[in-house]
Amino acid sequence: MAVVLAGCSSTPAPAPALPPVSTTASPPVSTTASPPVSTITTTTPPPPPSCAEQTLAGLDPAHRAAQLLMVGVPADNPTAGRTLVTAAVVGGVFLRGRSARPVTEIGSDVAALQAAAAAAGTLPLQVSADQEGGQVQTLSGPGMPAIPSGLRQGRLDPATLAAQTTAWSTALRQAGVTLNLAPVADVVPAGTGAANPPIGAVDRQYGSTPDVVASAVSTVVTASRAAGVGTTLKHFPGLGRVTVNTDTGTGAVDPATTVDDAALGPFSAGIAAGTTAVMISSARYPALDPRNLAVFSRAVVTDLLRDRLGFGGLVVTDDVGQAVAVQAVPVGDRAVRFVAAGGDVVLTVRSSDAAPMTAALVATAAADPVFAAQVDAAVTRVLQAKVDAGLLSCG
Repeated sequence: MAVVLAGCSSTPAPAPALPPVSTTASPPVSTTASPPVSTITTTTPPPPPSCAEQTLAGLDPAHRAAQLLMVGVPADNPTAGRTLVTAAVVGGVFLRGRSARPVTEIGSDVAALQAAAAAAGTLPLQVSADQEGGQVQTLSGPGMPAIPSGLRQGRLDPATLAAQTTAWSTALRQAGVTLNLAPVADVVPAGTGAANPPIGAVDRQYGSTPDVVASAVSTVVTASRAAGVGTTLKHFPGLGRVTVNTDTGTGAVDPATTVDDAALGPFSAGIAAGTTAVMISSARYPALDPRNLAVFSRAVVTDLLRDRLGFGGLVVTDDVGQAVAVQAVPVGDRAVRFVAAGGDVVLTVRSSDAAPMTAALVATAAADPVFAAQVDAAVTRVLQAKVDAGLLSCG
């Protein structure tokens, strides 16, 4: 190595001594890979299937479709529906009409109907009735306390309303009813009752402001559920502003209701209180869906009720058997269009509707996997409601 030194001297300086080179061999570098660091991974096993899911798995397509039907049987003689529940294997019955027979006698008949279903190997029935009060109450015989109109109930203090609700809900349970098609959550604006034939004209509403109605709805839902009877909020998203009764005419339209309407407050309150079901009206709400009746509207049933309001329970039709508002739609299509919108239970007062509705649901599900999945989801909700009501259990 040459080293050049800067300076004036011409005599080179001696080179510095280098350190001796070691002749000892370096230890070899290992080429063996280091053992991997132990990583513990855990996988959470999926939860076991619920009772509702287990039951669903054992149902064929026809039985699944039939679980989505709630069909009318005479309130004064429920055992007249024996063939309906053993042959059509419907999921529920509706005590249609009126009865002044003792509550205990109605209960015996309903028990016989449940026994007939069990003997035929079908699932227990969800049994419903219209027991609002005033002019709308299915049962009024001995053992059933007198029930004032909705408007009078709304004027009671919460403690009194809760006590009265407990009394008539207990009587309903004795009659074998597991689901009351009440309370009415519709708001009828002050001074408009006479022009509102389905609700205000017969005092079915609790009041004329959302706050009053919401308070009464919460009280009734809570007390009824505590007495062992499920509740149904109706008629979503509200019939308080229409001027036509959907049972008797067409053209029921509410142009005012929007997704953030204050009149939806009572429905939200009832959902928060734990209602079993919500009933969909057969009116039209152009600000929500300009094309479809609410009962056939995905915008109303799924987007608004399920997604925006967060309701995961049963969604039920108003009567789609005799109601004039839906007569333009073929019987089977009424069931299909409702389930496609996100609904669960198709209510009809006519027992003759069971066969065409079941057939239409089965055929559509067989042709459309998306619809088949909607049917399964709806049936699961129906079965879960039966579990919650103590009707269905799994070992």
